[in-house]
Amino acid sequence: MPPISLDEPSGRYLSFAEREEIALLRAQGKGVREIGRSIGRDAGTISRELRRNAATRGGKQEYRATVAQWKAQQAAKRPKTAKLVSNPRLRDYVQERLSGSVRRPDGTVVAGPRPPAWKGLNKPHRQDRRWATAWSPEQIAHRLRIDFAHDESMRISHEAIYQALFIEGRGALKRELVACLRTGRALREPRARSQSKPQGHVTADVVISQRPAEADDRAVPGHWEGDLIIGTGRSAIGTVVERASRSTLLVHLPRLDGWGETPPVKNGPALGGYGAIAMNAALTASMTQLPEQLRKTLTWDRGKELSAHALFAIETGTKVFFADPHSPWQRPTNENTNGLLRQYFPKGTDLSRWTADDLEAVALALNDRPRRTLGWRTPAEVFEEQLRSIQQTGVATTG
Repeated sequence: MPPISLDEPSGRYLSFAEREEIALLRAQGKGVREIGRSIGRDAGTISRELRRNAATRGGKQEYRATVAQWKAQQAAKRPKTAKLVSNPRLRDYVQERLSGSVRRPDGTVVAGPRPPAWKGLNKPHRQDRRWATAWSPEQIAHRLRIDFAHDESMRISHEAIYQALFIEGRGALKRELVACLRTGRALREPRARSQSKPQGHVTADVVISQRPAEADDRAVPGHWEGDLIIGTGRSAIGTVVERASRSTLLVHLPRLDGWGETPPVKNGPALGGYGAIAMNAALTASMTQLPEQLRKTLTWDRGKELSAHALFAIETGTKVFFADPHSPWQRPTNENTNGLLRQYFPKGTDLSRWTADDLEAVALALNDRPRRTLGWRTPAEVFEEQLRSIQQTGVATTG
């Protein structure tokens, strides 16, 4: 047995004397809670100690103080070789999900914008950013347990991935890959967000309090939330998200004829692409591609771009409701999705340059990212389940 140190550690860590006491009490058949009370430690600390540092050479777990002390000291040695350095297969998986290419449904790579050289600054907004697969470290860490359920070597915590990106000397991942994170920040610090939201006239019969009660329950599919993300030069993209599956549709809003050629006319048509008429036509075209059972309601912000909601409801069968003023939390799924989309469409950039195919590719990348709230399944997988359920219900009804 290699020599062990009996030096007294800080109060945060178990001492050799405490481990001897744990071994004695465990031999007497005491439970973890009773052991914890006896030595003044939390039951979770005792449980982890018995699981991590038990001797296993005899074929079964048996807790001995000397073995536990040695194993704890071995685990505490620093520096350690990072998993992403020692496991190339794991590193390739993490890097592909973090920085892989955005692709169209047929597999064609979408290059996206040409970003400026990365300088390690902490303000990535208002300039082009590279389009990437862009799974978050947490999504990657949990998805590994699904994709490699029986391979314990393919495991890593999200914090280890963040450290590989943010801490110098950890190796494995290039620092430039922080630009593939949703925030794109070069430093780990929070940022405040603007609370200003556009307003529009809304009648009493379409306020959110009049929305059916089933729309509040995410167990019922077919209820959507929507808004615009705005770029420079009066450019915009429509975003529509299904509450149950988190599936995202991006609405293409191209410039209208005459944009940039004739001066704007007061009360005339909005040539930027998201006036009431153009917005209604584009949103109708997107929503009518869905089965009728999956387009029940749409909750929108108070922007005037959807002032023709009555016509939209007639053409699509989708009842529109509007959130209360200054209440973005009433559209939480859409607000969260818009934050994710800013990785691809940063503030301060011209959004009119992207085609409908480009938007479809970004939506596909977003819908193929696993979500914690979906049990680390993807929105596309959950949406596919909804479609199958509708088809089976239709067959049963017909029969």
